[in-house]
Amino acid sequence: MSRLSAALLLLGAILLGGSSALAQSDSDVYNRIEELHGDAASFDRPLRQLVRAMRSGDAETIAGLAEYPLTVKANGQTYDVENAEDFIDNFDDLVTPETRRAVGRQQYEDLFVNSDGVMMAGGAVWLGAVCDDTACEASRWAIIAINN
Repeated sequence: MSRLSAALLLLGAILLGGSSALAQSDSDVYNRIEELHGDAASFDRPLRQLVRAMRSGDAETIAGLAEYPLTVKANGQTYDVENAEDFIDNFDDLVTPETRRAVGRQQYEDLFVNSDGVMMAGGAVWLGAVCDDTACEASRWAIIAINN
């Protein structure tokens, strides 16, 4: 299922069933991350870093949390950001103030988790477990998509 399809499915569930249909606890989210991606304990630090960085508009921290090349949808365009320097140089065009505010208010229990990763702020930002080696014996959490 594509990220867009997942976001539309989530939106439909909200509209049809009300937000209580999606009520979940922190432990529900943690368990879902662990089930689908493993190592849920390592998710907390990058999540907190990202939320704080979005609140303050800290482009360097956000750039350091991303996996490159990074696909960013903003201003009706799709950008393939090649590296952190490119991200920082174009930060104001790549991450809207609305996305910064939404991610800056993100609550753990409101995260949406599927096999693609963890969706924040209604699909504005996706974090995924990124393999650090070809055998995927080591991984880290990183921003894998931004959709303004």
